[in-house]
Amino acid sequence: MIFYAIFVFIFGLAIGSFLNVLIDRLPQGKSIMGRSHCDFCHKKLAWYDLVPVFSFIVLRGRCRNCKKKLSFFYPVVELLTAVIFTIIFLSFHPTIGGSLDAFYLLGMTIKLTLAASLIVIFFADIKYQIIPDSMQILFFLSALVLNLMSSQIGINIVAAIIVMLPILMLFLLTKGKGMGFGDVKYAFSMGFLLGIKGGLIAIYIAFILGALVGVFLLATKKKKLKSKIAFGPFLILGTVAVLKWSTVVFDWFRAIYGV
Repeated sequence: MIFYAIFVFIFGLAIGSFLNVLIDRLPQGKSIMGRSHCDFCHKKLAWYDLVPVFSFIVLRGRCRNCKKKLSFFYPVVELLTAVIFTIIFLSFHPTIGGSLDAFYLLGMTIKLTLAASLIVIFFADIKYQIIPDSMQILFFLSALVLNLMSSQIGINIVAAIIVMLPILMLFLLTKGKGMGFGDVKYAFSMGFLLGIKGGLIAIYIAFILGALVGVFLLATKKKKLKSKIAFGPFLILGTVAVLKWSTVVFDWFRAIYGV
């Protein structure tokens, strides 16, 4: 198990490197094919400049050619992907005959795919305030397969619509200035995945976190009152909170509001 966990961690680093490509290229409508290059001097990077985390450390976070500082998001995404992949793998411990059962392998693969899509959406929205449609589709398809495995398709279609409505209303009332349509689409898939109660609580958590971060940014003068702040990352944090700690979150919500 330790050997496999180490392998999954290294695999996660490699996938995280690819997710960085998706994060940078999808929001800009660029092809994900072709060699990576420096964002500043546009020189194509050699393979030894693309080793996850290690290359960033060796190069001290700078381009080998032009010496410009590289985004710290690159190693963060790689490490985060590796850690999340390892946690998901370790959570699928049931074995049959000394090997993982096919059902668990399918479930693990879908959750890894789900996690990858959320990571791309999270950082793409932070960097470009755009949620790529391709990742929205991947997120929804992952939720669809998970619902098929638990036979909850019909119920969760209704949940998706109900959870989407508050975000859709904000989008319409603010004419897209207070909430992007990407957030509306994400809320639909989120409701489809989490159900009515889980989806609405995830939105509640997102608004609380968004308000706290917004106040902090205003207080530190890093943002102005009319500045735009990506809301997708907060929706994702709400989603993860409900997925990972549903019992604690539901108990906390019931203790405060009695529902």
